[in-house]
Amino acid sequence: MSRNDLQFVDVGTGADTRRIAFQVRDGALPAVVWLGGFRSDMASTKAEAIDAWAREHGRRFVRLDYSGHGVSGGRFEDGTISRWLEESLAVIRQEGGARPILVGSSMGGWIALLAARALGPGSLSGLVLIAPAADFTQALMWEAFTPAIRRQIEKKGVWMRESAYSNEPYPITRGLIEDGRRHLLLDGPPLVLGCPVHVLQGMQDPDVPWRHAMTLVEHMPGDEVVTTMIRDGDHRLSRPQDIERLLTAIAEIA
Repeated sequence: MSRNDLQFVDVGTGADTRRIAFQVRDGALPAVVWLGGFRSDMASTKAEAIDAWAREHGRRFVRLDYSGHGVSGGRFEDGTISRWLEESLAVIRQEGGARPILVGSSMGGWIALLAARALGPGSLSGLVLIAPAADFTQALMWEAFTPAIRRQIEKKGVWMRESAYSNEPYPITRGLIEDGRRHLLLDGPPLVLGCPVHVLQGMQDPDVPWRHAMTLVEHMPGDEVVTTMIRDGDHRLSRPQDIERLLTAIAEIA
């Protein structure tokens, strides 16, 4: 199967319309849909590895860039969980086919869970979550910020955060924080997804602590959940052995 050229879909209305880039590799269903992390894109190491797996096995593979990411339109600093979820659902509904498998990395894990809830129980074949950063804007950002950082976000609307993955700091906006509170999962009722879930988590992850991932697992008591804890794994989980674990998890659901 060959990969299609870069495609675009408009999401939103009026001045809020965003031109969202996506790619589709044609193949058998259920499709695998990649949902990347915060400030990542669809050309990441893990996404490329899944694309190679899909080519080898004749499977449909869908991936997208959120607005403000990769080659999609929009500004990163305008991004919120609501906007990125809306964009993901638009591509999933248009290109995912019947009962796709959602693979979410870091923030993409939160997006995948929110998409699963929006689509309803039984709509998916499964979820594979890599260092899932559910509720990260509140639990891993706001609650960890110093009072001075919180005041800057509240008064100025933005704080520039240093990155371990880039030489350039990136904006954490008041809009991102406030909107994230609309989508919190871990303080609400148990999640009912109606599909198998496999969580891959590095125990040396400085961004999404493994105990945070276990809190999420405990919040899915009614579903078949497999958890793989990787003792020496970091946040990215992009080493060859990590990629092998990821592809095995996808194949077991597929």
